[in-house]
Amino acid sequence: MSSKVFVTGASGFIGSHLIPKLVERGYEAVCLVREPERAAGLTSQGARLVKGDLTSADAIRGAMEGADAVFHLAGWYAVGVRDAQRMQAINVEGARTVLEMAAELGVPKILHTSTVGVFGNTHGQLVDESYRAPKAEMTSSYEQTKWEAHYEVAEPLQRRGTPVIILQPGGVTGAGDQSPHVMVFDMFLHRTPVMLGARSGLTFAHVDDIAEGCILAFERGKPGESYILAGEALTYRKVFEICEKITGIHATNAWLPGWGAAGLSGMAGLMERMGMQMAFSSEALAAMNDYTYWASADKAARELGWTRRATEETLKDILAYLQTTR
Repeated sequence: MSSKVFVTGASGFIGSHLIPKLVERGYEAVCLVREPERAAGLTSQGARLVKGDLTSADAIRGAMEGADAVFHLAGWYAVGVRDAQRMQAINVEGARTVLEMAAELGVPKILHTSTVGVFGNTHGQLVDESYRAPKAEMTSSYEQTKWEAHYEVAEPLQRRGTPVIILQPGGVTGAGDQSPHVMVFDMFLHRTPVMLGARSGLTFAHVDDIAEGCILAFERGKPGESYILAGEALTYRKVFEICEKITGIHATNAWLPGWGAAGLSGMAGLMERMGMQMAFSSEALAAMNDYTYWASADKAARELGWTRRATEETLKDILAYLQTTR
């Protein structure tokens, strides 16, 4: 009899790559989805769908019973969010519902998907799982809510002996990526003449490699531990240089200093409070102010055997996708 795994967020970017990998390995994947009729792709991959969302306690309990593992991937990743209450309900209270239900049912392994975003601005440092930044340093609703889910929901369960494993992806990309950080690649492809964030940056890794890391954490990870799954630490200037090499499109050499982003962020915030819709939110602009989300995946490589493809290959995939869909 195959092992049963319960998955939230299965129709999301990471989840949609995780499910076929689980099924291919022989796991019975049971997925919580809001609209099963719109998730036929998961069924065709061999998953079983259960209708519900993160507020559907009865549906979650019924689907989760007897599971050997829970993968909690569901969340709302966005910047410039005006409905902070909804983000709180999804990212914090949703995590609380799923993780505490799994603890109550005695699920042997509970994998919570956090983010390196809970570290806030690492100021050019390549940090590891032991690093911690105060909640006051989080600059967006997304970071704040993920910080709460990580440190006020998942970690307390770990301290109580609940078999929770925390996964911390960095920038996740590849064909199909619709996340906020895609704007960086869009700006490159549209030959933006002046850029912000020469010293800001992310750690881009391919979504297939992240999904593989999730499974390795289930199979080899230790309850009570956290594992960063992140790519190479790059500034946006360096990302543009790699993109230029891949595409032959000339990358701008005009980069405004970080304080310019801070000023624009303040102006955008004022306009947002006046009810105006901006092309770039104040939160997105603030993240261009010499802001780095840099973290090391050495522990995942060492303890899980996780590997990632070359950065150039990862960026080539997202660029090819954007060039055919934009």
